[in-house]
Parts: sequence; C-alpha cells; structure tokens
Amino acid sequence: MKLQRRDTEVFSLSFLDCICCGFGAIILLLVLSEFGEPAVIEKSREQLDGQVLALQQELNLIRGETELLNREMQGRVDELRREKLRLARISGEVSSIRGQYEASRKDAAVTNIIEGELVEAYQSLTEDLKRLQKVSRRRPPTEAVGGIPIDSEWIIFVIDTSGSMLSMHWESAQQVLKEILDIYPQVRGLQVLDDEGKPMFPGTRGQWLQDNPSQRTRITERMRNWRAFSDSDPVQGIQEAVAKYWADDKRISVYVIGDEFTGDSIQRALDAVDRANPPDANGRRRVRIHAIGFPEGRGMPPFTSIRFAALMRAMCDRNGGTFVPVTTEKACAGYIEVFGTRQCIGGG
Repeated sequence: MKLQRRDTEVFSLSFLDCICCGFGAIILLLVLSEFGEPAVIEKSREQLDGQVLALQQELNLIRGETELLNREMQGRVDELRREKLRLARISGEVSSIRGQYEASRKDAAVTNIIEGELVEAYQSLTEDLKRLQKVSRRRPPTEAVGGIPIDSEWIIFVIDTSGSMLSMHWESAQQVLKEILDIYPQVRGLQVLDDEGKPMFPGTRGQWLQDNPSQRTRITERMRNWRAFSDSDPVQGIQEAVAKYWADDKRISVYVIGDEFTGDSIQRALDAVDRANPPDANGRRRVRIHAIGFPEGRGMPPFTSIRFAALMRAMCDRNGGTFVPVTTEKACAGYIEVFGTRQCIGGG
C-alpha cells in the first residue's frame, strides 16, 4: 500500500501558540524586573542621602575643631609675642641695672674724697657755731641763725620717714622740727611733707596750713605717730614743694630732714632739683633749700649717710640754703637745738 506523504506546515497554529507563550513569558519577566527596580533605587537614594548628611555633620565638626585650633594657635602666637616683648623689656632693665651698678661703683670710688670734704666742712661749721654761741639770742627777725637765713614767710618740711629714721632718729627729728618752728615767731603758712611729697595731713595737698600755736602743737603731736612709706630720696618731695606751693609773691624755705640717700645718682638728683627750682634773671631760686642730716644708725654702713650729706651740701649751696650735719646724738640726749643759741651738733 502506498503511503501518501503529507506536507508539514512550519507555521502552524501550535507553533504560533508556543511563540506567543514565549513572548508573554519574556514580557512578564520584564514587567516583574521593572517593578522591583524603583524600590531598590529609592532605597539606594535614601542610603546616599544619609551618607551625605553624615559627611556634612562630620565636615561641620571638623570645621569647628579647626576654628578652635586656629584660635588656640593665635592665642599662643599672641602669648609668644608678649613674652618676646617682656623678654626685651627685661633685657633693657638688666642693662639699666648694670649701668646703675657701674655708676654706683664709680660713686663708691669717690666716697673717701667726699668724706674728707665733709670732715673739713664739719670742722669749719663747728668753729662758726662756737662763735655763734657767744652771740645774744636777741637778733633781728631776718638775721641768719646758725648760718641759716630766716627771712622766709612760708615754710615747708620734707622729712625722711624711712625705717632708719624712725628707729634711730625720730625723737631727734621731732625736736629739730620744733626748734626750727621756734626760730620763726610767725609765718604766713606751713606744710609738712614726706620725702615722696605726700602731706602729713591727708587732703591738704597744695594747701597751706595756717600758722598758730594750736597748729604747731598739732604738727608736733602728729609727727610722733606719723608713718609713711619712704625710699630715702628727697628729690620727689622737693619737686612737689616747688610745683604745688611756689608763687611769685611768696618767700619759701624748704627744710629737708633725713639720714640717707638711696637714689641711683647724686648728679641726676641735683639736675632734677635744678629743673624744678630754676633761678630767675637775678640768679635767685624759687625756694631756699636747707637740710639737716643725721648720722648713720648703729650697725648701718655709712655709705648712704655720706651720700645724703654730699647731695644736700651741694643742693643747699646751689639753692641759697645751708646744710647742717648732726654728727652725733649721744651728747644731745636731753635736747637738740640745731638753730638756737645752744648748739648741739657734733657733740660740741
């Protein structure tokens, strides 16, 4: 039997069904894959935003720490600059101190000469005082007493209130002040300053104390317990006396009472007073400057007392006054009348 061959159709209905199913499966896979991708992208975006925020916070923290470190560094730089300035200032002060030390050594080299001159001056003064002892106490009002002119109508005391004065000479200084007041029966004004220019009675700077018996008693009583800081240098007190109390219509005498000069230079002290108390066209100074110098205390080196004597001798000579050295107080236990007829200077 002869078999008949059937023609096979490639694109049959079954084939098309298979093809459609395949395309459908692919489309379904594409749909499913596209559905999950936005969620993944959104999650990734949130993670990135979180990382960005964390990095920004870390950046802000780093900036804050950087600013703090910059301020700290600037503070260290400023402190270093100040320390350099302080070091330079200290170096300058050290150089100045070395210069002062060298000047002091030079001053010390001439102390023997000064001491010899003081001894000579003392001997001359003692002879003058012995001669004055024979003169009657009755004198014209303007006659010099003990070599000191008493023609002034206004009196200022500049008193050293240092420890050596308080411990060694204070009672004698009180007596000296009283004796000076006694040789002026009446003046138009008084004032008492320490050697730094501060008045004995606070609140009276630039003012004159009225002269009367009760005021003089008040001054002497106040001096007993008067305590004020002192650097044993009368220059500032003298400058204050001239600057605050001098006037064209006043005859003023300044009495310096002390025992030491601890300033750095005698010449600088003289120059400073010359500037404060210049002469007029006739060569007359604004104020007279007198001085009473006490000896060194027990156990004290004589150097500062010798310097005080040398300074005040030259200063009084330049400013129309007199320097009176009190060389010993042992013979003056009962009284020290420096300017009266009973002289007690040098144990004479």
